[in-house]
Amino acid sequence: MGDVIPSEGEIVLIYHHDQPSIFARIELIEPDIKKGWYQITLLLLTIPTQIVTWILRGSYIKGEPFTMSGNPMRLEAVKRVDIKRELEGPIEPKEKEVPGKHGKVIPFVRR
Repeated sequence: MGDVIPSEGEIVLIYHHDQPSIFARIELIEPDIKKGWYQITLLLLTIPTQIVTWILRGSYIKGEPFTMSGNPMRLEAVKRVDIKRELEGPIEPKEKEVPGKHGKVIPFVRR
């Protein structure tokens, strides 16, 4: 996530055993009584949603791996989408015909 602690309202991806596990929105970040530690309240984006509060070091919130009950964990910021750019209009893919095939291949264009 970098050198800055993410803000409230940002979305993070929680990794469990080095596998992406669940998305969560940061609801609240408050300093803990221990220096350098924070109480971070997350809204887990599950069905139904769940609210959890973890006590983590600032470096863990920034993306450094940590363990919880012996399980490797990590938080990763989810990049925000520039909605204005998305609404400007779709990028038209170029169609290619493949010899010997009746269908068309449409290349995936990353935005």
